Amino acid sequence: MMNTIGAAIIGCGAIAPLHARAIDAMEGARLVAVVDIDPVQAAQSAEDYGCEGLTDYRQLLERKDIAVVHLCTPHHLHAEMAVELLKAGKHVLTEKPMALDVPSALEMQAAAEAAEGQLGVVFQNRYNEPSVQIKAIIESGSLGKLLCMKGLVTWTRDADYYTGSSWRGRWATEGGGVLINQTIHTLDLLHWFGGGIASVKGSVTTDVLDEVIEVEDSAHACINFSNGVRGLFYGTNAYQTNSPVELELVFEQGTLQQRRDSLYLWQDGQETLLCGPQGSSTGGKAYWGTGHSRLIQDFYAHIREGCRFWIDGTEGIKTLELIAAIYRSSVSRKPVLQGSTPLASHGFSHLH
Repeated sequence: MMNTIGAAIIGCGAIAPLHARAIDAMEGARLVAVVDIDPVQAAQSAEDYGCEGLTDYRQLLERKDIAVVHLCTPHHLHAEMAVELLKAGKHVLTEKPMALDVPSALEMQAAAEAAEGQLGVVFQNRYNEPSVQIKAIIESGSLGKLLCMKGLVTWTRDADYYTGSSWRGRWATEGGGVLINQTIHTLDLLHWFGGGIASVKGSVTTDVLDEVIEVEDSAHACINFSNGVRGLFYGTNAYQTNSPVELELVFEQGTLQQRRDSLYLWQDGQETLLCGPQGSSTGGKAYWGTGHSRLIQDFYAHIREGCRFWIDGTEGIKTLELIAAIYRSSVSRKPVLQGSTPLASHGFSHLH
């Protein structure tokens, strides 16, 4: 009989229900406790999920019945919590971004390397069926060499979204704006598809909410990969609706396009549907993608098998470095080279 893995969730905000439902749907896993500094929120979530409600995450450190902790807290809290939990022997699965900035992420990675527990990062869009098929086509070479690609994210976030949460829209607590919060998944996919990065040139602006937030609501970048592929990226929270993410990858022998969570192949003058939208039993917003439950199941499977989870701190740091490069390029108006000091430094806020 499968041993039950006890779990806890820290942070009972918007993303926590996806984690709770994924744990509940999984054989051999049980949500033991939820934690939130707001006692009313903690109590309500505990009632919703049939578990304990706590207000201090340090109460989890000595708990033998809790092996996995899900971090669904504001960005600036991830690193400190993860380091303490890893040192206490817990497995940690953190929502994106893994940390507020690259130095904090490196501290988390160092703690994970010295710990018995694993550190996983939630880049759930890698589990969406279009993403899986795109990656397989790239690796198989069935369409020839990848030449270029683009990613477009046009979403909306109004003033209430930021004023309703004191940590959002602030460099010290969110670490950035649309880049580090909303479009990080698309940047992660471009990095995953393209491989190593040679240089990045980009810019950020605050087009609509400059009276409300310190951070950017729009960004674009030209990403030159080491293999010669060029990636173009545009993301904004200044649209007036949340449109589905769009991806396009051009190969020598055809073009892949992701539109409305469906993947199409354009080849020889014909368009073919390769896969359609995938349903999700864990709910959440449609434009988030549907990979949360699959990622969480896979994280637990790796723990059971004693294998290292593949979306770990190293993967999380790569995407944070890309974001840091866009911020720094925006200030310098010059390309930032992979491996140069600015790429691994803190983000935009310390550059003024």
